[in-house]
Amino acid sequence: MRNAFAAEITALCQEDPRLVLLSGDIGNRLFDKFRAQAPERFMNCGVAEANMMGLAAGLAMSGLRPITYTITPFTTTRCFEQIRVDVCYHDVPVIIVGTGAGLSYAGLGPTHHSCEDIALLRSLPGMTVLCPADSFELRGLLRAAMKHDGPVYMRIGKKGEATVHADVPNVTIGKGLVVEQGSGICLLSTGNMLPEVIAAAAELKAHGLAPQVVSMHTVKPLDTELLESAFAEFDVVATIEEHSLIGGLGGAVAEWLVDQDSLPRAKLVRFGCGDEFIHESMEQEHARERFGLTAHNIAAKCREQYQTRRRGLRLGAA
Repeated sequence: MRNAFAAEITALCQEDPRLVLLSGDIGNRLFDKFRAQAPERFMNCGVAEANMMGLAAGLAMSGLRPITYTITPFTTTRCFEQIRVDVCYHDVPVIIVGTGAGLSYAGLGPTHHSCEDIALLRSLPGMTVLCPADSFELRGLLRAAMKHDGPVYMRIGKKGEATVHADVPNVTIGKGLVVEQGSGICLLSTGNMLPEVIAAAAELKAHGLAPQVVSMHTVKPLDTELLESAFAEFDVVATIEEHSLIGGLGGAVAEWLVDQDSLPRAKLVRFGCGDEFIHESMEQEHARERFGLTAHNIAAKCREQYQTRRRGLRLGAA
């Protein structure tokens, strides 16, 4: 994803002279082409992420469109106060990009894991939270973010992630993207879990089911119209994310759900990271296995919940 990000902002900097890129001591070679195009609009802010965020807010107040970029925990938890006070309080159009989100840097330990960033950033007034599923969604959402007037947080992967789309899809901030139509089970994926979710859908199809797959690339604002339809039409609605079960997409959907006036038809099932640190060094795939974020586990649990739900409906009808 980060290569696609570098390519897209290089293209955008030629289209929009207001774009300024601020890096937190990473990505120097990654942005060689950007610097060749606009050297005066690239700033390496060093290991001073809080200062970088304050600088970005000031640039935005001056009419520019700054984008900050560094490893996710260092651009979220490390400078949360500056995001809250400098960016969100002043409601300025800063795009905050966190690379290696979730468990992408699993092998580097908890200092580089980021399973609480969605929870933190979506709690801030005025903040939009985007989680592209692949490099193509990233390109589309980055362009949409450049047109957005307020603060935007975008969490992206690292490199080598599978692509789902063949080209840049028609993405709209706040609107989920239906990847596969279906019935019975609705799988709401956010971020780079989408390839795993598509694999889970294939496993469910092998058992005679036809799940719907949705890329919920926007966690805030939620696509409440899509949620209303999903909980009315499906038996099981599952949220899948490489983020803590506390405060992420599943938490946001649960908050929305509890405020609805009538009891929905569908059962909500949440998949995410447990409330714990991973102290061992391991690869991303093994970290996902630890938390049940695998196609097989997602399919098995959704199938079990679907069968339980259908039995309950039949007994109720009898």
